[in-house]
Amino acid sequence: MRKILLALAIVIGAATFALGDTIYLRDGRTIQGTLLGFIDGRFVVRLDVRYPTETDTARRRPTQDIQYFRPEEIDRIEIEGRSLADARTQTREVQVTLESNWVDSGVYVRRGQRVQVSASGVIMVGRARITPDGLRSTDRLAPLPNAPEGELIGAIGNDTRAPIMELGSSREFVADRNGRLFLTANRGSYADARGGFTVQIRTERNTNNSADDFDRGGIRSREGGPIERDRGRQRGRTVDIPANSRGLDTGIDLRAGDPITISATGTIFAGRRVGDTGPDGKTSTGFGSIINARPVPSAGVGALIAYIRMANGQLSTPYLVGSNLDTTVPADGRLILAINDDDYSDNTGGFSVTIRY
Repeated sequence: MRKILLALAIVIGAATFALGDTIYLRDGRTIQGTLLGFIDGRFVVRLDVRYPTETDTARRRPTQDIQYFRPEEIDRIEIEGRSLADARTQTREVQVTLESNWVDSGVYVRRGQRVQVSASGVIMVGRARITPDGLRSTDRLAPLPNAPEGELIGAIGNDTRAPIMELGSSREFVADRNGRLFLTANRGSYADARGGFTVQIRTERNTNNSADDFDRGGIRSREGGPIERDRGRQRGRTVDIPANSRGLDTGIDLRAGDPITISATGTIFAGRRVGDTGPDGKTSTGFGSIINARPVPSAGVGALIAYIRMANGQLSTPYLVGSNLDTTVPADGRLILAINDDDYSDNTGGFSVTIRY
């Protein structure tokens, strides 16, 4: 079995071998040279041999010597200072933050390929510290509702039918399909998250890569599958936003320049200084109107407003929606709706908002 494994390893990795290989023989000898491959049941090694002359100033040109070794003669092999096992693998490190889309790791895996994932770091959500193993609680809005909240999860490809895997702080798996590995944290809301996981992905080195292996990225969205698949097709969603909302995550990912229509109905009580108002809001005569503490100072108190939470966690400039707005998306990211106020403590009621995008 040892012979077969060594032979297979050489055949798989021969394309990556270079000068600086070391072969340790069972009889105690150490051979330096270049490991060329495995032929007819033997390892082929090219040695560089130098023969000194009688003077220090003149030396003959090096001669190359080819030698053959049977597997039972070899104790171990190092490729450029690394063990044979290390030489057969490659590692990539990626930062995984909690955002609207899954993070493309940049690692393309093939069906049957063994993948090792290890992760560290912390995502802060309010006062909670989430590690890659997640919390004891669950989140019914998360991609895996029954898995630990915030746990590192992964999927191969941006097809929403692809199964989602629990990865946690350490996991080894065999890929069940070809595709790019996507990663995220298992949580439904992202507006209050900061920090991220540092993830190392170790895969078996593939000597048969083609250019097509590196073209399979794109975007994997948590809502509706790959964004590219839905471009040009209008979609709709209705959400209820309470009067005391400082920011409601709609769950809708958008791209800059895409058309969007938002309409709202209903009435809220926006505090004693304003009273009842619709989505267009009312002009305030209180202290807040003097210091312009509202997110959109030029809009009325209680008006429906929106902004975009971008992939880096930053928020776009908030803008007035009112009872109806037909516009284009200002930036890539998640659509957030809010009530335009500086004091939410005495607000009641809510709006019904329909979004077409």
